[in-house]
Amino acid sequence: MTEPKQAELDAPLVARAIDGDADALAEIVQRLQDPIYRLALRMVGRPPDAEDATQEILIKVITRLASWRAEAALLTWAYRLAMNYLLNLRRNPYERREISFEDLGADLATGTASQDYAGPEAELLATEVRLGCTQAMLQCLDRTERATFVLGEVFELPSEQAGWILEITPAAYRQRLARARQRIRAFMTSTCGLVNPANPCRCARRVETAIKRGNIDARKPVFATHPTTSAVASGQRQMHELHDAATVLRSHPDYSAPREKTEAILGLFRSGRYPMLS
Repeated sequence: MTEPKQAELDAPLVARAIDGDADALAEIVQRLQDPIYRLALRMVGRPPDAEDATQEILIKVITRLASWRAEAALLTWAYRLAMNYLLNLRRNPYERREISFEDLGADLATGTASQDYAGPEAELLATEVRLGCTQAMLQCLDRTERATFVLGEVFELPSEQAGWILEITPAAYRQRLARARQRIRAFMTSTCGLVNPANPCRCARRVETAIKRGNIDARKPVFATHPTTSAVASGQRQMHELHDAATVLRSHPDYSAPREKTEAILGLFRSGRYPMLS
């Protein structure tokens, strides 16, 4: 659906929310929370930080609803507010590690076993290694590159829409995306066995090393057990058929934001602490 058409469909709901309709407000929060959470997670790297960012972003969205002029779909407009927040967010401890492709490559160059891990929850932990590794790859990009790559290759937004979100021209966006894409592709082609079968690195053969180095917690996986929506990203299935860097990076499930956060946000607005702003 085109942006103008979607914006036209969004307009009555937004108008009702601005007029104080609690059900409309709840519908907007419920509609936006998961996409914004998935964006935040890819940008900040870890679920707790993504949860906090999502809550702050949703508050910004709701308090600025009256400034939405339907020049873009409501979700696209929310992405713009979200990216502005995420690009200026104070760096969390995970991001302060300042991991580089060189660091990640050196880590992956050692500790690959000759056989797949055969311990308890082997498949689950191999998935945790893969999902954690793709998150680490994104953190190797600086924030601007990461935002560009996530919008274009992970969320698969067209350059006009992604450029509008980042407040740059489509041409400038495509140039940024080409650079970020080249960096990711070069690293994965030289390192990842999913993209290039000639590489020795295999998720199932790195489980034991990942546990020993503290990269994953075998007792409490972060990503492999994360709540999801009912639809799992098709990229997860395609990944086993396509040796493609972008497919691997977008193969995370469709994670859902914690519902208690939604209720907390709606509770704030019902309390009158955050009135609608014009």
